[in-house]
Amino acid sequence: MNGILNIYKEAGYTSFDVVAKLRGILHEKKIGHTGTLDPDATGVLPVCVGNATKVCALLTDKDKEYEAVLQLGLTTDTQDATGKILQDRRDLLDTLTEERVREVIMGFIGDYEQVPPMYSALKVGGKKLCDLAREGIEVERKARLVHIYDLDIVQVTLPFVTMRVHCSKGTYIRTLCDDIGELLGVGGLMKSLVRTRVSCFDIAQALTLAQVEKYRDLGTLNEILLPVDGVFSEYPALHVEEEARKKLQNGNRLEISDLSVSDRSAVQLPEPETTGEAQRFRVYDTAGKFYGIYGGDAHRKDLKSIKMFL
Repeated sequence: MNGILNIYKEAGYTSFDVVAKLRGILHEKKIGHTGTLDPDATGVLPVCVGNATKVCALLTDKDKEYEAVLQLGLTTDTQDATGKILQDRRDLLDTLTEERVREVIMGFIGDYEQVPPMYSALKVGGKKLCDLAREGIEVERKARLVHIYDLDIVQVTLPFVTMRVHCSKGTYIRTLCDDIGELLGVGGLMKSLVRTRVSCFDIAQALTLAQVEKYRDLGTLNEILLPVDGVFSEYPALHVEEEARKKLQNGNRLEISDLSVSDRSAVQLPEPETTGEAQRFRVYDTAGKFYGIYGGDAHRKDLKSIKMFL
């Protein structure tokens, strides 16, 4: 079994819990998730099965979308509603106007220096920050550049603000809520969080663990498994001639002449001095079997493997 499942993570489960339960449901050991969601958070959690686990890191790097509820007036040690209250400034809420709240929130669109929270899975010296935090230890964290592509304020009913966030990898919505609250001078926390999209995986198509079990019982799991190459649909497809299949199987470089005649014109190699990421391609054999992702090499005028999925 090889492919990716679009799982709806329910509240109360950790991402690790979801993987553990799927190992039992699918009777597969080789399973991995593509990005941690807090236990109380819900929503999209793509889970990779079989050789698709090789794509986990690539999916973690993709942009994401969330719907969050910000509560103003309170600050906690976890930056969400589960933590210990550090400051209660609800008496200052009367100083806020909806216009000011909207102005501050929209100011976060673009590049944003964010300090990761102590209650996170990031590691320092081999230990998770959240484990250190539970021991009462706080360590210095360097700010990291993240990017907020878009913020849509759905509803403002102070002290609550519902907003949709489209952001880059590594963005902590809890910290965004905390930072918004601090800039407003009243503090803030994340009341709730739903992840609505990861790359091409949308919440509308996400399945609960119970639904996956039903597909298993019906023997129709393949209907809900996205093939690995489906994640890379934005890359053009190339096919190699039969004589070059051995090179492809070994992940060797491919000459333009190794490609099918109809595909050769699709490869536009940049000039050597060009900066930025080289054009990438999905590469298949003549039978249509997907092998991996290749990128154009401007210097050698050929294609080199980026990631193989054999």
